[in-house]
Amino acid sequence: MKTLLLVLAACTWSSSVWAQGKAYIPVGQAKTKKTVIAYTDSKPMLIQGNPDPTDLARTIRDTAMADLTFMEIFKFMDRGAFIEDKSAGLTPDKFKLSDWTSIGAEFLVKSKITRDANTLTFEAYVYDTFGAKQLLAKKYVATVIEAKIIGHSLANDIVEVLTGLRGIFTTKITMSCDRRSNVKEIYVMNFDGSEVKQITSHRSIALAPGWSPDSSKIAYSLFTKRRSNNIKNIDLYEYNFNTNTIRMLSNRQGINSGAAYSPDGKRIALTMSFLGNPEIFSFDPNDKTVTRLTKSLGEDVDPAWSPDGKELAFVSTRSGKPMVFAMNLAGGNIRRLTFAGDYNATPTWSPTNNKIAFAGWIDGMFDIFIMNPDGTNIERLTKNQGNNEDPHFSPDGNFITFSSNRTGEKNIYVMNVDGTFVKRLTYGLGNCVAPKWSQFPVKPRFAEPKK
Repeated sequence: MKTLLLVLAACTWSSSVWAQGKAYIPVGQAKTKKTVIAYTDSKPMLIQGNPDPTDLARTIRDTAMADLTFMEIFKFMDRGAFIEDKSAGLTPDKFKLSDWTSIGAEFLVKSKITRDANTLTFEAYVYDTFGAKQLLAKKYVATVIEAKIIGHSLANDIVEVLTGLRGIFTTKITMSCDRRSNVKEIYVMNFDGSEVKQITSHRSIALAPGWSPDSSKIAYSLFTKRRSNNIKNIDLYEYNFNTNTIRMLSNRQGINSGAAYSPDGKRIALTMSFLGNPEIFSFDPNDKTVTRLTKSLGEDVDPAWSPDGKELAFVSTRSGKPMVFAMNLAGGNIRRLTFAGDYNATPTWSPTNNKIAFAGWIDGMFDIFIMNPDGTNIERLTKNQGNNEDPHFSPDGNFITFSSNRTGEKNIYVMNVDGTFVKRLTYGLGNCVAPKWSQFPVKPRFAEPKK
């Protein structure tokens, strides 16, 4: 995606838990109590002749707080409970930690902001109040219109310093929606369903999107009609966010669908049927050559890469009913992973916690399941909520996005990796299916603050 000009200037790290290689807050484990954070009002540093930055500080604060609340492990203290004097400063020698421990704040966020006509500078400090440690001190410099980006970046940094994991708050989700009758286009939205954008306008059926590992491209399939013989085809296209252009990758006869970029971005695994039977192929997006990976009497679809890029999970009817299989990159060591149910589909490999999620038909509907990569320890994550399909992991492995018709139309939802805290993300876009979560975008560049 086109990168905004955001400069994050690293200031100081003091007794950083990240540097010690451990986390204050374990993620992915059941918590009976949310971590309490106090976020004080930013101190506006007014400069004569420049606009008041208070509203921008509020935007940054509200964005960061909404992001952290999304994770369901943080709770923000009501500012009415604060007892600190308004004259207190930002650094440990300018305020009393006891003002915060006495009211139960476990972590404290303090900040100040300055701006000129076009640029704002935001300094944030995070403290472990009971441990009496400064965990984070960072300066963010950006254009005025990038206040929300600063808020997302601050939330990412807070998550990283408290949990040891990267925050997901600058990631995005793509999906296929039929907002217009008989037409499906590719859409993109923020991780929380905000800022929805339609990126294709083919006025046809665009489906099965998949992100490149650097989040700069989306490959997707499109129903087309050949002018020469008027025969319908499913072609593979690629949208480039850096250039806002679309190029055709493959129009081989038949199916070119289910694109999944390899972790290094050099190959795309997909289903092709130009040889007759739908099989899994490895496709080079540069020279457009293909390598056949499967050869069976059944149909092989829905390829998904392992995080290390050494294996592929996929769905095959080679044993009769569609089941999840896995193989190495040469198409060897094929093994069946699922044996239950009548129809298993769309496997997705977690980038972090060594799990595979998939949709399975059971009790007359599709539900989301999760299992170990060898097919053991299968757990059902959804139940009695309509059809739930198309699971895909967030890049930190802690969330799963999926489609569901639990309210009538198919919409995109997200849930924790254990099936809890389900949130609906899409509204008013018609039926939306096949969500895919982007990987972490390239981090903004860092610069040392001026002395």
